[in-house]
Amino acid sequence: MSERKKSVLILCGGGPAPGINSVISTVAKVFLKDDYRVIGIHEGFKGLFSEEPELKEFDFFHADRIFSRGGSTLIMSRFKPSNEALNTSIFKDNNVKLLVTIGGDDTASSANRITQYLRKEDIVISNIHVPKTIDNDLPLPDRNPTFGFHSAKDEGVKIGNTVYEDARTSQNWFVMSAMGRSAGHLAFGIAASCHFPMMIIPEMFNKTEITLDKVVRLVISSIIKRQLKNIHYGVAMVSEGIFHNLKKSEVDKIGINFTYDSHGHPELGNVSKSHILNVLVQDKMKEIGLDVKTRPIEIGYELRCCRPIGFDLTLCTLLGIGVKKLFDEGKSGCLVSANSRGEILPLYLTDLQDENGKIQPRLVEIDSEFAHLCFQNLHYIKESDYKDLKDYNINPEAYDFDKILIEK
Repeated sequence: MSERKKSVLILCGGGPAPGINSVISTVAKVFLKDDYRVIGIHEGFKGLFSEEPELKEFDFFHADRIFSRGGSTLIMSRFKPSNEALNTSIFKDNNVKLLVTIGGDDTASSANRITQYLRKEDIVISNIHVPKTIDNDLPLPDRNPTFGFHSAKDEGVKIGNTVYEDARTSQNWFVMSAMGRSAGHLAFGIAASCHFPMMIIPEMFNKTEITLDKVVRLVISSIIKRQLKNIHYGVAMVSEGIFHNLKKSEVDKIGINFTYDSHGHPELGNVSKSHILNVLVQDKMKEIGLDVKTRPIEIGYELRCCRPIGFDLTLCTLLGIGVKKLFDEGKSGCLVSANSRGEILPLYLTDLQDENGKIQPRLVEIDSEFAHLCFQNLHYIKESDYKDLKDYNINPEAYDFDKILIEK
């Protein structure tokens, strides 16, 4: 009787990001080449803890077909195992030697726990994790981007440029919100690439508490500054991370009964942040007698399943090949990463965690020269504009960009 083929099992956790299929395709091809079976499991960890999991067997042709597609050929799930019973037969019946997970740090830590549990059941497998997030907030070495970020930003720039063209054509303003729970990388990248006159990200508030009133006044500061320049249109970009960093008392002012996740953050996916901010901006402008039309634009789910651009196709190929390299070297329980020279390195969760075992998000370097130059070239009120604001029903200092960001 011939020996059963060894197999590789792939699952995806969390939300979509451009390049997932590129990673799956590359992993499948390099292991098929070495005569492994390659199996995907639908619904992430939910599938692993199901009595009737839905499996997908990969051949070269399917792997080849999905390489440059957006989305994920494997259905994803945010399911996080707790006390459920693991379906160990998936690993035994298919002679699984490697579990490849694609997702965030929760997915990676769950894979580590599963591998340790299987070892107690005399089932020895390796596990290697491919980190992904369009938020780009994972602290990878060399400040290398997480896969999917550049593709999502590119798609956001296409939308942003179209919206800016509408603003210019219709002489209107738009209040735009972009994804990014902890960090403002997407909002910053899109706004800078589209030459928006105002962008607001959580990292800006490193010397003052974030409040809705400050955000609104920053938007209006840009609107008024442009009016002084006889420019009657624009787009103000606001990162959704602003909302995640608000105190609960501030969130309560909005008047919407948010649900909260296990970390105490308001779950904002089911509401439009741009609509909320747009209403607040309109109310404030009415209060000060400013007659300007503003419209809300939300950028979120549109970015997650777009086709990956060339940068991510290359990065995902490198990471997929890197999975095989690390596996062949006997590595397990690690993340695959690539440095700026394209060298594959194993990265362990402990390399990323602080002394409390938490992974601190990588933020926009607000004190970098690039950030300083970008913010210097936005349009907003500063002290030299005070004398030109006599026709406005405002206290100029209340709309001074620099003063807002140091308010006590």
